[in-house]
Amino acid sequence: MTDRRYWRQVAPADAAPEFVEPTADTTAGRDDVDPPLVTDGGRPMPGVPGDESDDCGCGESCGCGGESRGDERRARPDGGTGAANVDPNGQLKPIQFTKPATGTSQNVDDGRPDERVDVPEGVDLDTPGYGIRAEMSDIEEPEGKTWFMELDEAVIQADRCIQCGTCVAACPSDSIGVGDDDLPELVKMCTGCSLCWDMCPRGGLRYERQWKITGGDDNVKGAGDPITEFSAKVEDDWRENAQDGGLVTSVLCHLLEAGEIDGALIATESDDAEWKAESFLATTPEECIDNAGSFYNQTLALGNLDLERWAHKLDVPLSEASLALVGTPCEIEGIRALQDFDWDYAAQEEGVRAIDYTIALMCTKNFNYYSLIGELLEEERGIDRADIGKMDVLHGKMMVYGEDGEMLLEEDVENFHDAALKGCDECADFTGYCADLTVGSVGSSDEYSSVIVRTETGLRAWELTEPDLDYHDLEDRSAVGKLQGWDKKKAFDALQRPFDPDAPRFIDYADHAENYGTELHPHESDH
Repeated sequence: MTDRRYWRQVAPADAAPEFVEPTADTTAGRDDVDPPLVTDGGRPMPGVPGDESDDCGCGESCGCGGESRGDERRARPDGGTGAANVDPNGQLKPIQFTKPATGTSQNVDDGRPDERVDVPEGVDLDTPGYGIRAEMSDIEEPEGKTWFMELDEAVIQADRCIQCGTCVAACPSDSIGVGDDDLPELVKMCTGCSLCWDMCPRGGLRYERQWKITGGDDNVKGAGDPITEFSAKVEDDWRENAQDGGLVTSVLCHLLEAGEIDGALIATESDDAEWKAESFLATTPEECIDNAGSFYNQTLALGNLDLERWAHKLDVPLSEASLALVGTPCEIEGIRALQDFDWDYAAQEEGVRAIDYTIALMCTKNFNYYSLIGELLEEERGIDRADIGKMDVLHGKMMVYGEDGEMLLEEDVENFHDAALKGCDECADFTGYCADLTVGSVGSSDEYSSVIVRTETGLRAWELTEPDLDYHDLEDRSAVGKLQGWDKKKAFDALQRPFDPDAPRFIDYADHAENYGTELHPHESDH
């Protein structure tokens, strides 16, 4: 039932309107009563049913002189309009659509859909930079905050990012994602918690301080202070598709079969691009064997520790999962740093805590996928990535094999350094000092892997694997030491800060800026 309410003007004319409550037994529900009349000084209001003086119902008070009639919208004396396509009695008239003006709407087929068109002269509609923060409030920023924008300025924009993914894992608000260029980027508001900066091995993390986790003070010399070292190879048939002696794959298979781990975070080939690595959680020995071999680009492994994405592959509650991580030394430094502190890493928390075994791959540098595969191999040397069956860096050579094992390329690896990640130059951790196990080819003959056991956890993994291996003492310790020494010299030349394993673990952004000439407080400018 309609609740009809009436307003009437009472004398004097300038007095406030008086509300009259309708009686319950008069108009409600009756068809023979006209709609309620709203009056203005005794005259019908324009655009309101009840005035029969002309077709439009405006009583000529709008100034139309009775000329504006029919289906056109009626102007009110207060500047508004009545309802369109409605007759004076409130009945809907035939709907009329107005064609858009030609030549004024943006043609998105010929330009960017977000391009601003017909902007009035002198008007700036661009999104303001971070500098607007200073204009919004006079509140001073608390001391000690470091923002993603500062990490972006000092590491990513400076072309020093090593694509380890530590910043993604560290962010407690899940504000950091990975862009189409495989680099970290801000995907929602930064809270200034400082964790992304603190944990970055090229930012606030003094990575050489992390080495003391496994080898004590001796880790600043030679190849560290390992428990034991071997040259070993797998004798199973699948080894021919693996790298060197197939040790990493064999260790993971034995850990899975023994129930020591529920899965291993490794690299697999992308479905979208040949020879582009991406993170993959292997939960069976068969998956480990199918993905044996090396890729020469980073996977941002630590940016893929959100176990929810892997929940369909795990048979245990996510909070109880135990995983192994295979990665470059910088990725192992990152996960060790994250695990050292009892902080909440949001979506990545369970994944960070689940890593129980770490295997580092000997590494002097890694490569940008698009530069190495797309430019240097395909464009400059005419090697189709679809024809590549295996890649290796051995004895200072970049080696590329075809699907049938034939040699497609053997060339000094120095010729490919332009495709290397520039941040790798600052790394002095060739042998993965923070890992439980280090595996590579340096120090062993062809078809054998060099294995360095660094921790009791690593020794447990070795003991599970050893019965199925052909192994002996590491053949050439000096080769490992020499390459480690070369790697450190290169890092000392590239680092623009002091190399000091005894200094505090974290580097203040202001100290970094002083050493590297980085802009202070980029978030306060129009960065």
